[in-house]
Amino acid sequence: MDRSAGDTGELDAVARSHFGWDELTDHQRAAMRAVLHGRDLLAVMPTGSGKSAIYQIPSLLTDGVTLVVSPLLALQKDQIAAIEESDAGTAVAVNSALRAAERRRAWQAIENGSADFVFISPEQLANDDVVDRLRRARLSLCVVDEAHCVSAWGHDFRPDYRRLADVFRQLGQSIPVAALTATASVVVRRDIVGRLGLREPTVVIAGFDRPNLRLIVERYLDEENKRSAVIDWVAALPGPGLLYTATRSDAESYAESLREKGIAAACYHAGMSAAQREEVHAGFRDDTYEVVVATSAFGMGIDKPNVRFVAHASTPDSLDSYYQQIGRAGRDGEDAHALLFYRPEDLGLARFFTAGRPDEQLLRAVFGVLDPVQPTKLKDLRGALAVPGRRLTSAVNILEEAGAVRSTRSGFVRATASPDAVIAATTEVMELRERVDLSRVEMMRGYAETYSCRRVSLLSYFGEYLDDPCGNCDRCLAAGQPDEVRTERPAYHVGTAVRHSQWGPGLVIGGDRERVTVLFDEFGYRTLSMAAVREKGLLKVAGGSG
Repeated sequence: MDRSAGDTGELDAVARSHFGWDELTDHQRAAMRAVLHGRDLLAVMPTGSGKSAIYQIPSLLTDGVTLVVSPLLALQKDQIAAIEESDAGTAVAVNSALRAAERRRAWQAIENGSADFVFISPEQLANDDVVDRLRRARLSLCVVDEAHCVSAWGHDFRPDYRRLADVFRQLGQSIPVAALTATASVVVRRDIVGRLGLREPTVVIAGFDRPNLRLIVERYLDEENKRSAVIDWVAALPGPGLLYTATRSDAESYAESLREKGIAAACYHAGMSAAQREEVHAGFRDDTYEVVVATSAFGMGIDKPNVRFVAHASTPDSLDSYYQQIGRAGRDGEDAHALLFYRPEDLGLARFFTAGRPDEQLLRAVFGVLDPVQPTKLKDLRGALAVPGRRLTSAVNILEEAGAVRSTRSGFVRATASPDAVIAATTEVMELRERVDLSRVEMMRGYAETYSCRRVSLLSYFGEYLDDPCGNCDRCLAAGQPDEVRTERPAYHVGTAVRHSQWGPGLVIGGDRERVTVLFDEFGYRTLSMAAVREKGLLKVAGGSG
């Protein structure tokens, strides 16, 4: 890669000629310069802010192949189409949906140097043969799209993302890595850097505030009343829009109810065939459907700027998920609505979805195959146990996190001798995950039940502060004007390491003068009253007097 390329004028010129943009934002330029200078990068930028350009424009100024790890086949397809439309180079995909002839052509393009971009799923990178072939390609940059998936603290953790740091080391220590995401709290950002092995990365954060989104929470005690209100609201709002539900059956029934009201609505969930899902995806993109009613399976990578509302018929399991999903509205900068239909009892369903324990039989089986000295590759584990890829990867990750197995360049080895100790350690890991997941649910409850500005509440979770209440949420509008009391900066800075007298070490992730939110290592998210913190001396700054 030509590290000397990429002054502001050159970057803006490429943006104009290939993407039709008048100029880049300062955040885009900063991220692109890091890539061009061979630095690792973490870029946190809102949906629709041009994250893909961060690697596409530098590729036009440099030599070599850009490897893009992307989690969904539909997302890969859209990204490849966008590259072809902008004449930004030649892009190919390597994934399980390709026919044998298509796969051969893709590898030919990679190996003869005619491909500028290679899109690949993290599951494919669990295949040692794939990694070996990529190692022989002239890779100049590795990109991790939707990088929050690497973090167990994030809202969309995917086990195969955990192997990426090892893969990147195998591909070449000198190849820079760029991690891109639209949603990452301070804790998730730190986890991404650590999990991907980013080396003194440039960190570019574009800000989380979307002032054109009107934040509204409608509270109900009765399920039937809530359901009727959801249908009435969605039918009355200008589209196009998205309605998220907690279950597949809800997605189907809400879509049917909207169709009965004359709304062109379709449902989307993981239980549908790939062809059905693609038809809905294309229909929403092309305005055939006015509303898509979907589970969380729909939305990642949607490139539709004119979504006028995102509504939730049930409460999501975390503020991370909620922010990611409402970020699909109003990407054109025009006014849009983010509506949450809240019933406190729905949080019980969110807790149900966060629960889960490892399969003890599978954990024992994986541990039994591994040797304490001779490393075993993931593909050999898969062959020995005949277990689907994601389940196996998840089990290996849990064992590694529990300290029961150790990852080496050649595979995995046992790190302890006792199967019973393995189960005890993995159970402890899962109990910690459950506590953190449940604390996320409680943070979501706090947003839904706040009596103050919702935007202040939401942004503080991501470590961002408003000087004044927003004036564009239901709490501010109910008073007839924004609250005149200015919000004040927090007593503890975001990222401060603290220790609680009962809950132990933690990291400050947000707050204001009245409250502070901390992610504790062993107990998850907690929001504390600053009055109680001061009166009882509950928090001490790590290494200081507090």
